[in-house]
Amino acid sequence: MKVLHLGKFDAFGGIERHVRMLLQGLQATGRVVPVNLVLNDAPRTDEHHDYGYRTVRVANFGQIASVGLAPALPIAARRLQAECGFDIVHMHFPDPLGQLTCSLLRRPIGRVVSWHSDVVRQRLGLALYRPFQRRFASGLDALIGATPMHFHACGQIPAELPADRRFVIPYGFEPERWHPGPAAVARLAALRAEAGGRFTVFALGRHVYYKGFDVLIRAMRAVDGLLWIGGDGPQRAHYERVARAELPASRVRFTGPIPEDELPAYYEACSVFCLPSVEKSEAFGLVQLEAMHFRRAVVSTRLGTGVDWVNQHEITGLLVPPADVDALAAALRRLAADPALGERLGAAGRKRVESDFSAANMVERTLEVYERIVAARR
Repeated sequence: MKVLHLGKFDAFGGIERHVRMLLQGLQATGRVVPVNLVLNDAPRTDEHHDYGYRTVRVANFGQIASVGLAPALPIAARRLQAECGFDIVHMHFPDPLGQLTCSLLRRPIGRVVSWHSDVVRQRLGLALYRPFQRRFASGLDALIGATPMHFHACGQIPAELPADRRFVIPYGFEPERWHPGPAAVARLAALRAEAGGRFTVFALGRHVYYKGFDVLIRAMRAVDGLLWIGGDGPQRAHYERVARAELPASRVRFTGPIPEDELPAYYEACSVFCLPSVEKSEAFGLVQLEAMHFRRAVVSTRLGTGVDWVNQHEITGLLVPPADVDALAAALRRLAADPALGERLGAAGRKRVESDFSAANMVERTLEVYERIVAARR
């Protein structure tokens, strides 16, 4: 079976890591030949097999309202379709450019969407895009949500889509990828020396408007400890300005992008992981699974999305209202004052990851969706 994924980007954030894991798993079954068509981070088109499957990166000239400026994407998709003869195209929403590209592919071809989140910030663009999005989504062969909350919290999923075309498939987690290697061991020693026994909060993600890192920085004024913020993105300069205004330089550090082989060290070295997102664009929070795997209590925000479903309040971590500086500070102080509570929450989080978020289960259930569509079309 040949499947084209419209993965949006190559290696920017949690969704991209999810797509990579899914495609590697599908390739390993020997029953699927996946191709990932994404936007490049430069104005050139190229391809690679770095992750074990074919990735084609199309020339991209930037973004407007989070939509890539890649006019060659539909052309590349049609060329790949003619070359490979895909049975299915699998899109990752929100992605208006990917939807347009899919609409221009020759039929018949099965159409699957993983609905990661609604369009939240671009309200004017949504008003124009919504009728096309609704009509397109109503005709899908399958729509996949990572949690049951996706079908309740994502208000843009059309009610007309039949229940038998809706599938809940949680994102997978592969613990074997997280065994600390030499780079992580070396980094861990450096991080522990930097922390010096202090209560340490770690946050990680693309530096975009909905991540709420500015709220976390302000909350740390009332918390005796150190803050590490990992990742990069268009809002990094803004978050750094907030940090300079709110905290001494000795209490906050922006790590920049963290190499994957060093990332386990940050989870091991921190006391608590925090996901302070402020908008429903944060619909799951894969980094929560990573922190829970390392037995770290998670403090996240009650967004009414899959974030709340992943991090269970008073079981695997603590939930606070979004954009509430005082509530976030209080939750962090509570964990700083009660290490035993953090250990109990962290142990429960590790157990939840092991029982509910299997990568093998994610791959097998996705493959079942594909096979069902192909069989119905035959």
